[in-house]
Amino acid sequence: QEGMPQTLSSTSMFTPCSFSPHLHTSKEGEQGGLIFQDGNLTSASLDALIQHLIPTTDYYPEKAYIFTFLLSSRLFIEPHELLSRVCHKCIEQQRLDDPVLDKARIRKFGPKILQLLTEWTETFPYDFQEERMIGHLKDMIHRIAPCDEAYWKKMNQLLQALNQKLATLSHGQEGIVKISTAVSDKLVAFKTKPPSIQREILSVCSDPYTLAQQLTHVELERLSHIGPEEFVQAFVHKDPLDGTKTCFSEQKKTSNLEAYVKWFNRLCYLVATEICMPAKKKQRAQVIEFFIDVARECFNIGNFNSLMAIISGMNMSPVSRLKKTWSKVKTAKFFILEHQMDPTGNFYNYRTALRGAAHRSLTAHSNREKIVIPFFSLLIKDIYFLNEGCANRLPNGHVNFEKFLELAKQVGEFITWKQVECPFEQDPNIIHYLHTAPIFTEDGLYLASYESESPENQTEKDRWKSLRSTILGKT
Repeated sequence: QEGMPQTLSSTSMFTPCSFSPHLHTSKEGEQGGLIFQDGNLTSASLDALIQHLIPTTDYYPEKAYIFTFLLSSRLFIEPHELLSRVCHKCIEQQRLDDPVLDKARIRKFGPKILQLLTEWTETFPYDFQEERMIGHLKDMIHRIAPCDEAYWKKMNQLLQALNQKLATLSHGQEGIVKISTAVSDKLVAFKTKPPSIQREILSVCSDPYTLAQQLTHVELERLSHIGPEEFVQAFVHKDPLDGTKTCFSEQKKTSNLEAYVKWFNRLCYLVATEICMPAKKKQRAQVIEFFIDVARECFNIGNFNSLMAIISGMNMSPVSRLKKTWSKVKTAKFFILEHQMDPTGNFYNYRTALRGAAHRSLTAHSNREKIVIPFFSLLIKDIYFLNEGCANRLPNGHVNFEKFLELAKQVGEFITWKQVECPFEQDPNIIHYLHTAPIFTEDGLYLASYESESPENQTEKDRWKSLRSTILGKT
C-alpha cells in the first residue's frame, strides 16, 4: 500500500482506555539496551530510548511509547536536539545521503517517519514554535520527497495544521482577558458609588445553572491552552548527567499552567468579594445561597475546579466569620458539597467523584457527559509528588522509564479531558464580568467583613482599626 497510514487524531493517543502502559516484548531482560520486566519497559539509556523512537521500514513505535517518551525526554534533552538526533539516525539508517536513493525502501520508511512527525506536531505543538524544529522537519521531508510526490503534499498539510494550531493557541492566550487581580481596595469607593455603577454578580446573572455553565466555558477555554509538556517543565531540575545547564534554563515554559492557577485564585476572591460587599445581611445570605447552587451545578457538570474555587472562597475567614449572615442561610446543601471536597484521606471523596466523572466521560454520548474538569492544583500536586518521589535516572545512569509511564498516564488522561468541546452557549457578558469585576485583596475583604458585621474580640477590633486607617484613611 503506497498511501499514508491513517493518522490517528491526537486524542486517540491518550484515551485512558487505549492507553496501555504495557509496552510488550517477546522476552524478558534486555533488548537493544532496553530493560524489560514482566513485559514492560522499565529503564534504558537515553540513546536506547531515542533509538526505540525511530521508525524503520518494518518498525513503528507504539503510540503509548511515543507519547511517554516525547513528554518525558525534555527532562534530559531539549526537543530540538532530540529531533536533530532522530533525523541524523534516520539519514544514517535509511542511507538518505546516498547519491542514488533506494526508492522502494524509502517508500516503506517514508509514511512511518511522516506519521511520527505528525504525532509530534499534533501533541506537542508548542515544541515547534522554535525555528530549529521546523528546520529539521523540513530537511527530513525534503530528503524523502524525491521518492514520492505525495510526501510534499503531506508536508504542506502537516505544516498548515501546525500553523493553524499555533495561531489558535497564541490567539487564545492573547484573547483571554487580562485578569485584574486587586482592582479596588478602596472600600469607600464601593460604598459611596451610585448603585448603577456598582454591578454585582446577581445583576449580571441570577440563574445558578447559567453561571455554572459559563464558568465551565472559562475552564475549558483555559484548559485547552495548556500543553502536556508544561506539567513536566514545571518541575525541571538540573539533569545530573549534564553538569552544564538545566534543559529549559532560558525560560520556564509553563505560562498557560500558571495563568490557569491564577484564574482559580481570582474565582475564590471574586466569590468572597461578592459575599462581603452587600451592606444588608439578607442580601449577603442571598449571595451565599446563590453560590451554593452554582457550586452544586458545577459538581453535576463535572467542573470540579470551579466547585473547589467557590467552596474555598466561602471558607475564607472574612466570609466564614459572618455568623449572623450564615444564620440566615440554608446550609445543608453547602455541607454536602464541602464533604465532597473534604481534604481528609488525601481528598478521598473528591477522588471517588472524579473517577466517577471520568468513567461517565468514557461512555458518554454527548459532550455534556464528557466534561471532566479536575481540581487543578491537586492534579499538579500529584504530578509534583510523583516527580519528587522517584528519581529520573537510576544509579547506573539509565532513564527511569517506569516513572515516566506513570506520569504519561496522569497527563494523558488530562489531555483527553481538555479536548472536550464546551456544549453550552457562551454568554460574553457574564464571561467578561467573571474576568474583569473588581475584587478585594485579603485586607479589603477583612475590612468589608468588619464593616458588615462588627468585630467580635479585641484582635479583630485592632485589625479593623488599622485597616480603616490604611485603606480608608480614617481614624
